[in-house]
Amino acid sequence: MRDNPCERQPGAGMEARMTKLQFHSMPDGRRIAFRHNPGPGPTLVFLPGYMSDMAGGKATALLAEAESTGRGCLLLDYSGCGESDGDFADGTLTRWRGEVLALIGAQVSGPVLLVGSSMGGWLMLLVGEALGDQLAGMVGIAAAPDFTRWGFSKEQRASMANGETLFQDNPYGPEPTPTHPGFFADGETNVCLHRQIAIECPVHLLHGQRDDDVPWQTSLRLAEALRSEKVQVSFTKDGDHRLSRDEDIARLKAAVASFY
Repeated sequence: MRDNPCERQPGAGMEARMTKLQFHSMPDGRRIAFRHNPGPGPTLVFLPGYMSDMAGGKATALLAEAESTGRGCLLLDYSGCGESDGDFADGTLTRWRGEVLALIGAQVSGPVLLVGSSMGGWLMLLVGEALGDQLAGMVGIAAAPDFTRWGFSKEQRASMANGETLFQDNPYGPEPTPTHPGFFADGETNVCLHRQIAIECPVHLLHGQRDDDVPWQTSLRLAEALRSEKVQVSFTKDGDHRLSRDEDIARLKAAVASFY
C-alpha cells in the first residue's frame, strides 16, 4: 500500500514557488509538517499513502493547481514521515487521524475536500466520518481501506498479531517496507468495509486496473459500503497503483475541479 515517496514528477521544479513549510505542534510536542495555501473552500486536504509524504508528485501537482487558481489546499506529513517529527514505527491510523483532524481544526474553518491516496484513502474515510457536516467531498486514488485484512497472508497476519514486524520487498527502493505490529493491531480496530460508512457527501473513486497492490474491486466494495448515493467510480484500464503519469494527474485534477 506504499506510494513512492521519491516520486516528484509532475511536481518537480515547483519548490521555488511552493507554499512555505510550516509546523503544527501536537499536545505531546510532536511537530507535524504542513503546507497551507489559503483560499475559498472547499479546502483540499491531501492524505498520502503508506510511508509517503507531501513531496510526492500527486500532492505537489494539486498544491500547484491550488496556488494557480487561488483555491484552499492543505498538505501534511504524518508523524514519522517526511519533515514531521516522530518514529514511523509508532505510526497508526488512529494517531495519524488525530494529526489530520488537529491540522484541519487549526487551519481550516470552512468545508473540506479530502483526497486520499492508497492507505490515505483508508484514512480519508476515518477522517471524513469525524468531520461530519464539514466534509464537502472525497476523492480516492486507489483507496485501500482494510488492507490489514486482505493485504497479507494468514501467516503474515499471525506473525504481526504476535508482535513481530513484517518486512516485504519494496518495488520503489532498496530498503524493505516494514509493517509494524502496532499499525497492524490498530488497523484491525479501524476496518470499515464490513459496515455502512456514515459519509453522505459526493465521492469520486479513481483506480487503475493494473494495480498490483490494491485490487480495483476494492473501489467497488467501498462504493457499496458508503452511505452516500453520490458515488462515482472511474477505472483506468492501463493504470498502475500510483496513477502518477501525466494523463493520470490530469484525470485527478479534473475529478478535484468537479467539486468547485
